[in-house]
Amino acid sequence: MASAVRLPLEVFFERESRHPNKTYLIQPQGNGQVEELSWSEVGEQARRAASWLRSLELEPGSRIAIISKNCAHWIVTDLAIWMAGHVSVPLYPNLTGDSVRQVLEHAEARVAFIGKLDDWPAMAPGVPEGVITVCLPLHPHGRFDRTWQDLQASAPIQDTPRPAADQLATIIYTSGTTGMPKGVMHNFGNFGFTASHATELFGVSDSDRVLSYLPLCHVAERMFVELNSLYSGLTVYFAESLDTFLADLRRARPTVFFGVPRIWTKFQMGVYSKMSASTLDVLLSIPLLGRLFGRKVLRGLGLDAVRYGLSGAAPVPEALLNWYRRLGLELQEVYGMTENCGYSHVCRPGKFKQGWIGQNNPGVEVRISEEGEVLVRSGSTMQGYFKEPGKTAEAMTEDGFLRTGDKGEQDADGNLRLTGRIKEIFKTSKGKYVAPAPIENLLAVHSHIEQVCVVGDGLPQPLALCVLSEAGRKEPREQLEGSLKRLLEETNQALDKHEKLNGLVLVPEIWAVENGFLTPTLKIKRASVEGAYSPHFHAWGSRSGEVVWQE
Repeated sequence: MASAVRLPLEVFFERESRHPNKTYLIQPQGNGQVEELSWSEVGEQARRAASWLRSLELEPGSRIAIISKNCAHWIVTDLAIWMAGHVSVPLYPNLTGDSVRQVLEHAEARVAFIGKLDDWPAMAPGVPEGVITVCLPLHPHGRFDRTWQDLQASAPIQDTPRPAADQLATIIYTSGTTGMPKGVMHNFGNFGFTASHATELFGVSDSDRVLSYLPLCHVAERMFVELNSLYSGLTVYFAESLDTFLADLRRARPTVFFGVPRIWTKFQMGVYSKMSASTLDVLLSIPLLGRLFGRKVLRGLGLDAVRYGLSGAAPVPEALLNWYRRLGLELQEVYGMTENCGYSHVCRPGKFKQGWIGQNNPGVEVRISEEGEVLVRSGSTMQGYFKEPGKTAEAMTEDGFLRTGDKGEQDADGNLRLTGRIKEIFKTSKGKYVAPAPIENLLAVHSHIEQVCVVGDGLPQPLALCVLSEAGRKEPREQLEGSLKRLLEETNQALDKHEKLNGLVLVPEIWAVENGFLTPTLKIKRASVEGAYSPHFHAWGSRSGEVVWQE
């Protein structure tokens, strides 16, 4: 099967010759203008940059870093690195200088391409001496060894490189909630297998549009945007900034859209900031008018043209899926991890089963271990962790199945349900094990709770730490407290005795990437949350059945 799979550069060259003048990448310039690059322009610029990289006479397969927020030249650079015969190493654009150094030294990077960044002065000291820096067209102020314009003075390469399926394409360093991130190695065969199957699965074509806004250095955006665009020929729009995000979304009017649960929740909270949940509920329940109003809400968000809306990277509360369904947008849940290109499970349209993610993707084998761990195997499975044979052995079974770290079960139709993380399950002081994720999903139904983290390691009973939405923070405290107490009672009625919450704690901080509570992919760092609030746990836990406001 691997030999029949078309590989990324081969597909790019086909696209380029088929429709050279078709618009491929659309990049806002920050001044109200946008730059549009056609397939032939992308190919020309990538070949010139590849020519310069070859002139350095580095060892084939050298690691070349990309440090940038999403932009058109992120993708052009990735193609150039592959054409030159090297391996791309993308870094998160908000790392500290120490973390930058950690990754670049571990990867032995020889060149670093620097693009759109918010705080380059803090990151720059992390670039080791001897690493050549090249600034992309959109770049921060600073001193760089070369500019993109310098590279474009090189004569373009004349060959059409076709790396073998087993040749290493990239090393993706995990976001690392603790300690040193691991470098996940994927070859061109992994990318080819994943992208070929995924574009076929969703029927994506060159008439589709996508907005790129989640970090391209993360496997989900790499597959959904970069690889998807190569294999389907769709047009990629880029978001300019968080401030312009909604305008960017309306400009792109994407036909396919991927978001993490935090993003889908933010959209919902944005709607609630303009209209109460109860008013919206009434309007949506009116026959015919409700459907028209749902489309109007989606149009206001820029999501009215979406054929496929996907959510992944963390569990999605059922109430959120149902909310979008009432608006007229069928959200499909996606399951995967960096180690398998994010390609494992997705719900097919018309096959939704309440409480279950969906079916395994074509070419994916699934097994549930004796401990209840979900094990998966496919052509998307990584080659291992860079320079970490021990950790690679821990992550894989002897017969090539990837250990996901998730507990789960499958039904007769192949639907997967996750019941918790093996490592996230905690033990109360009564010796009982509790999985936090299902409880968090029960609490997330409240229209004024934006973030929630259930804790309880060593406590008699678990506690739920909650962050209110913007609308929730404006709500009169008495009124809000009444509805939260009802939520606590209803949630506890659905839980086993040892899982019942001792209380809800409303914390004033908004958990964000900037203050260390979220990973770059917007997942809650449980260790950070517990570390920040653990001194209060026993005092909060003693106030059984209450809603506690941390002042």
